[in-house]
Formats: sequence, structure tokens, C-alpha cells
Amino acid sequence: MKGLLFTYALTCAAAVGAPFYPYYAFLAYVAFANLKPEALWPWSVPEGNYSRIVGAAFLVGWLLNGAGSARLRPVAPIVLALLFYWFWLFVGAWISPAQTDAWYTVIVLSKVFLPLLAGLTLINSLEQLKQLAWVLVLTHGVLALQFNQQYYMYGINTDEWMFSGLDNNSIAITIVTALGLACFLAVASPHWWQKGIALVCAALMAHVVLFSMSRGGMLAMAASGLVAFLVIPKRPVTYAAFAVAVVFVLILAGNEVQREFMSSFAKRDQMDASAQSRFQLTRDAVDCMLRYPVFGCGLENWGNVAPEYGWYRGKRAHNTWAEVGATLGVPGVTALLSFYGICAWQMLRVARSRRPVNPWIRWMAIGIVTALAGFFASAWFVTVDRIELPFYVVLLGAGIVKVLSLESAVEVAAPARNLLIGATPEPSLQPLLLNAEPR
Repeated sequence: MKGLLFTYALTCAAAVGAPFYPYYAFLAYVAFANLKPEALWPWSVPEGNYSRIVGAAFLVGWLLNGAGSARLRPVAPIVLALLFYWFWLFVGAWISPAQTDAWYTVIVLSKVFLPLLAGLTLINSLEQLKQLAWVLVLTHGVLALQFNQQYYMYGINTDEWMFSGLDNNSIAITIVTALGLACFLAVASPHWWQKGIALVCAALMAHVVLFSMSRGGMLAMAASGLVAFLVIPKRPVTYAAFAVAVVFVLILAGNEVQREFMSSFAKRDQMDASAQSRFQLTRDAVDCMLRYPVFGCGLENWGNVAPEYGWYRGKRAHNTWAEVGATLGVPGVTALLSFYGICAWQMLRVARSRRPVNPWIRWMAIGIVTALAGFFASAWFVTVDRIELPFYVVLLGAGIVKVLSLESAVEVAAPARNLLIGATPEPSLQPLLLNAEPR
């Protein structure tokens, strides 16, 4: 019943408030995209068009309020990479023999890309960045809580576990991506209760990755931890925190989980059939990309090509980058990798910058790098090109770049303006570029 009330209340509030507060409607749309209420609370929430209603209201409100700010030059590389990938999806669908599946994928991803770009035009302040970060973490914290309750109350058969079309591997990938954000949101948050909420979410997420029995998810969590350790400031407290996190994960991991994880490092001839097949599938998908380097074999058409390599019809490549390359060619996979890679590089520059940067910004930049590292690593083990969260993680990173650029412009313009009018700078102006370092 609580799920039903929450879904109806958020839908009504977002739809009514969108013309006045379009950014809040966008946050509601992001929340629904992550929670998927019909799948999360199927016993109380009936099938409905909740996301569609909120999304349509948001876009109307966005247009009524001037379509946001078009000052996207600082994030132009990310935006252009996304636009080209979006365009190439249409090209791939147009030439694909799998017309029905191809156009369905175009529609699904368009429902992510259009609101994402509109939302980016609305992000102009640190507070908006914080709101987006909390929506991403809290919604996945709710998912992790629900999955933990299911695990302890009824048990989970990972071979049959599904959530809104995602299997155990895809669930693990989504959660491990959110885990990096949750950990560093806890560090960045100024209040102890905020830190506590983020840490609880992170602990629940880490446990989901472990009991999912997804080797890709576990390896991705390890990769995220390694990247975080390399990027964070090297101080005694950070070493201690990292050690505590490692011990906590080891305690949560039982013998069965440890055996599943260690099987990833077995010799090739000692691996199980599932692990061995992934290597062969990746090679076959790369070979397909080399056969059709420009347009690929057609969007969502790898399953029809798989029998040419000895696999059954409909077999996925179990490697996001290899399958995108096989279906969309080199231009498609290059655009997608550029979209994530450019954001990760920009966030790494913010995290390691010698310039004074607001501590929340710096810590969340590290969190975004960590999240994207986990997603990139885990995407080598399963095809997850339609999962929404990584796109919204890049949105948070692009928002950081945009806000820093806007604040820098204010800093440059204010002295010149004050010199012309003979006034002193506004004492209330509090730019994000502060003389502070993360502690």
C-alpha cells in the first residue's frame, strides 16, 4: 500500500508542479526510471503510465520555462558523443533485419536521452547537483533494501532472479554502479545523518552484489574499490576507511560467494562452461564488427548472426562493448565509449585538480569516476546497453562541469563589472571554487 501511495503521490505532484518547477519533475522522472514501481511493488502498484505522465509533464514544463539554459559549451564533447550515438541508433535500426527489436531499443533509449539532455539544461547550481545525487543514491538504496528483504525472507535463486527484465548479472551491474556514488556521497555530505543514510545504502548495495552471485558484479566492485583507492587523497584516515570497507565486504561474503568470485581467476581449461563461453562470444562479436565495421550487422541483430558462429539464435554476446560494436559498427561503439570516457576523464581532472574546488564537488567527482569504472568493468561480462543509471551518472558529471564553468564565469565577470561601476564585489557571492580541500 505504501508503494501505491508513493507512486500516485509522486506522479500527481510532478505532473501538477512541472510547469512551475520543471527540475523537480525531472528528478521525479529519474526516480521512476530507477525504481520501476510496477516491478518493485507488483502486489500493490498496478500497471500504469506513471513515468510517461511525469516525463510528458516535465518536457511541457521545460518548454514553458524557456527550455533551460543552452550554455552547454563546457560539456559539448559529452553532449555531441551522446547525440551521435543517438543518431547512430536510428541508422542501425533503419538497416537492421531485426526491425521490431531495433526500434523498440531506439524508443527505450530515447526516453532516457531526451529527458537527460533537457535536464542538463536546467542544472545551474550546486544544490541541484546534490538533489540529483541523492535521488540516484536513495532510489537504489530502496531497491537494495527490497532485494535484501527478499533474500532474508524468502531466499533468492540467482538462476531465476529477475527485476523488470534484468537478470542477476544486470541487477548486480546496476547496483555496483550506484555503490560508488553512495560511498562518496557519504564522504561528501556535511551532516552525520546524511553520512549515515548514504553508508547504509552503500552497505545494502554491497550485499546485493555479493548474493547476486554475479562474477562480473563482484569483479566490478573490486575494480571500483581499486580505482577509488588510486584516486582518493592518500592520508591515514583514507587508508583506514579503505581497510574497514574491505574487511566489511569480506565479512559479508560467505564461502559460496568467495568460491564464485575466485572462479573468475581459474585457468582457462578449469573454468566452467559459462565463463569459457564469454571469451568465445567476445571474440565472435569482435569478428562480426570487423566484418561490418561501419554500420555493424544492424541494431539488435547480433542474435540472428550468432548461429553463424555456432551459437543458438538469440544468444547475447555477454559483453556490452563487443555487442554494440557488432551491431552498430566502430562509429557506434566509439561514440558510446567516448560518452562515458570523456566524462570520466573530466571528473578525474576535477578530482586531481590543484585548483581549490568545493569539497563536495571533488568527492563526488571521485564517486563518478568510481561508479563509471565499476560499470565499464562489469559491462565486459554482460550486455547492458539499455540500463539507465550509467547515463544519469554521466549527467551528474556533466552537471558538475557545467556548474563549475558557470561559477568561473561569474568570478571573471564580477571584478570587471564592479570596476566599471565603481562598486565592491557582492559579499553574498559564494562561488564553488573555494579554498578548501577534502578531508
